[in-house]
Amino acid sequence: MDARLGLRVLSVYEGFFSGGARIVHSDVLLGLVEGGQQWHRVLSLHGEVHREATTQRMEDDACYRALTTGGIDVTSLGRTAGLVDGTVAASVFSGPELADTARAMAGADVILSLKEQPLALLNQAGLPRRPVVVCLHRSDPENQGPALDELKTAIADGKVVACVCCAESTRDAYEAAGIPGELLHVIPNGVDLLRFRPDAAVRLAFRESAGIPATAPVVVFAARYAGMKNVPLFLRAARAWLAREGGGHVVMCGAGMTEDNPALWADMEIAFGADRAALGDRVHLLGVRHDMEAVYAGSDVVALTSVSGEAAPLCLIEGMMCGAVPVTTDVGDSASIVEGHGLVTPFDPDAIAFAWSAAVAERDAFAPALLASREKFSRTRMIAAYADLLARIAGDVRDELRPGVSEQ
Repeated sequence: MDARLGLRVLSVYEGFFSGGARIVHSDVLLGLVEGGQQWHRVLSLHGEVHREATTQRMEDDACYRALTTGGIDVTSLGRTAGLVDGTVAASVFSGPELADTARAMAGADVILSLKEQPLALLNQAGLPRRPVVVCLHRSDPENQGPALDELKTAIADGKVVACVCCAESTRDAYEAAGIPGELLHVIPNGVDLLRFRPDAAVRLAFRESAGIPATAPVVVFAARYAGMKNVPLFLRAARAWLAREGGGHVVMCGAGMTEDNPALWADMEIAFGADRAALGDRVHLLGVRHDMEAVYAGSDVVALTSVSGEAAPLCLIEGMMCGAVPVTTDVGDSASIVEGHGLVTPFDPDAIAFAWSAAVAERDAFAPALLASREKFSRTRMIAAYADLLARIAGDVRDELRPGVSEQ
């Protein structure tokens, strides 16, 4: 390792598609390069992904654009695939794909794997040996196809030197699944506090653009269309809430949250039934948005109805920092994240609807606690923790290198 070049880090992504893990990781990389002491690049397995009834091209993705604008080189193996809940579509790689991967790895001192799925590639024989840090963002390791086995294989082979867990529930779940506890480091998610903040002007502008009255109560649901997000439960709660709150509006955004998704339409037909015509015009399907700070600022409640998989849901943190009261089911670290700032509900649509109404009524009362908690959820704290971990790993690599021994 040449200290004059700074630490060289390669991140490997499964692909660029809408989701909190990619947003967090990309933000971490941008923060790490700001100091000028690290050099980062990204290799994506897929250049295009078909997922949640949405075709998502790498070049169209907001994270891709942010990384490249920030001076981080992003390349892809060029794969096109439909992914099933985050699992790798195939674990067989061609000679040219492995050659591209080897060249990218050879120019790095440390590899960051965004979640464990890219390990299907990194575990291939013949690639340069580099210390690998796996960034874990879920709390259900057993429900991700072969990914857990790939992680265990990489650990047994000595490739993986650390795992970053975005939540305590992540660490607990992976340790229970057999991952050594000494490898698991918790670095909670954080957000850009300059971007995510209450803003009265932005709030009004968003509502005007969406056709929502300035005084109407608004619940936002920011999630991709996936089973773990429990969209049917959210819609049943939305029907109950809209029927009671005559002036209320519901905003749904994320991959698959569009009129083009027939599965979502079917869910709405089931949840709303005969009330679809009367209530449906107050449900706004916005799809993938790149201005989530405006969506959250324009809302009163940020809702989560997930049944599994969540660790430290980014929507709850971003929404809170914009002044929306979080109302969530008890999944992952959600309950601890919203403690003192919002409400936790059972998996019952009527209970969720009543909690939304309570959150709207108590929004002003929650405001001081939300304001006081901002530093706890800062991206600055998160990036500093990543920098410290990478520096320690780099120090270990330097200690292992003996004079006259090649790094290859």
